[in-house]
Amino acid sequence: MNPDAPSEFERRLQRQPPQTLPPAWRAEILAAAVQAAAARPQPRDSSQRPILVDFLAQIFWPHPRAWAGLAALWLLIAALDFSAREPARPDLARRAPPAAPSPQLRQMLQQQEQMFAELLGPAEKPRSAPHTSQADRPRSQRRPDFFNA
Repeated sequence: MNPDAPSEFERRLQRQPPQTLPPAWRAEILAAAVQAAAARPQPRDSSQRPILVDFLAQIFWPHPRAWAGLAALWLLIAALDFSAREPARPDLARRAPPAAPSPQLRQMLQQQEQMFAELLGPAEKPRSAPHTSQADRPRSQRRPDFFNA
């Protein structure tokens, strides 16, 4: 059985002459079609839309609910961030810092330094050989600064 071959029903339909509609029906059908076309909003030509609108439509169209939910989430985060801010306090910025530390503070800092010195003991300088830079050596004695693993 060949699927492209016409069936018996199709052959009978091909043999029948086409019939014309009554003129009253034709006029009524055409009037309804014209009225429906006038009521439907006309699509704008895509060449009149800006490129950015076309680009955004292509991105957002596959999942508009997901994008709307994401936008609502960002708006909620922005609102929470804005509401959590503390009001500005210009009076704190105008206060001048103290000119010098108080005598009690100086005395406490000196005591703290003495306690650290007692705990650590005398500071000893490490004895090491004088460092020679690579520029001081002849080229044949220079070592590369990197190692191959």
